[in-house]
Amino acid sequence: MAEITKAILPIAGLGTRYLPVSKAIPKELLPLVDKPLVQYAVEEAKASGITEIIFVVNSNRKFIEDYFRRSLKLEKTLEERKQEHLLRLLKRIEELGEGMTFSFVSDKSLGDGHAILQAKKLVADEPCLVMFPDDVVDSEVPCAKQLCQVFKTAQKPVFALYELKEEQVFAYGVARVETIAKRFYKLKEFVEKPNPGTAPSNLVWLGRAIITPEVFDYLKKTRPNKKGEIILAEALSQMLRDGIMVYGYEVEGKWLECGDKIGWLRSNLYLSLKHPEFGKTMTAFLKEEKLL
Repeated sequence: MAEITKAILPIAGLGTRYLPVSKAIPKELLPLVDKPLVQYAVEEAKASGITEIIFVVNSNRKFIEDYFRRSLKLEKTLEERKQEHLLRLLKRIEELGEGMTFSFVSDKSLGDGHAILQAKKLVADEPCLVMFPDDVVDSEVPCAKQLCQVFKTAQKPVFALYELKEEQVFAYGVARVETIAKRFYKLKEFVEKPNPGTAPSNLVWLGRAIITPEVFDYLKKTRPNKKGEIILAEALSQMLRDGIMVYGYEVEGKWLECGDKIGWLRSNLYLSLKHPEFGKTMTAFLKEEKLL
């Protein structure tokens, strides 16, 4: 039975929805409360049994490498200043990388499917996890681990689904499904950004999936769209039309979407109020300012 040990993190996008800040800082390094988006993804992967992360990057590689690499000079300065609490924060990042391998492949920002294809050689013929760092899930059981548990039985591609209100789904990829068990579905159709009132369900894809080698095969055959991009959703749609079995799992937890500025701001507020260190202070501030 195949185990999931590798994860692809596509982070080669241009980050246009975060301009102008994304001209200088990769959006994956934007802070969500007290740590960057990419750290949430790596923590989730490690907690889900992943031992190798394949970053699909563009010019942001150095930023990502620097973030996860030890800085002996900085540590020495903090030691001299006796700033033990800051040293502990750096130690957590070091510990996060223990037992894990980070690999990098380059991409030219030609769509999420094109980015995933760049990792094929490193994935070889294994099933693997795909994680988009601008999707964060606040849950007791890590989102990726939920998918890995489903895959143990399914042994077929599994896409993370999340239920939204009817008036929200038009902005996402929406699945038409056949119920197999509670939260577990067979995907029948996948509609990208349906017109209002035409969505086949309220279940949308949430930036996590376990893919198998045949997904790479379909990505290879997928024609670029008008923008010259190869899109994973289009490959998925063709697989379903060809009768390939693909499953969906409605994940448990709260989806914090950070793909644009509004979602990022909402997610910061949500997690700030729940944070064990900052929560009480933030709540008091909002009440004091009559914002809550």
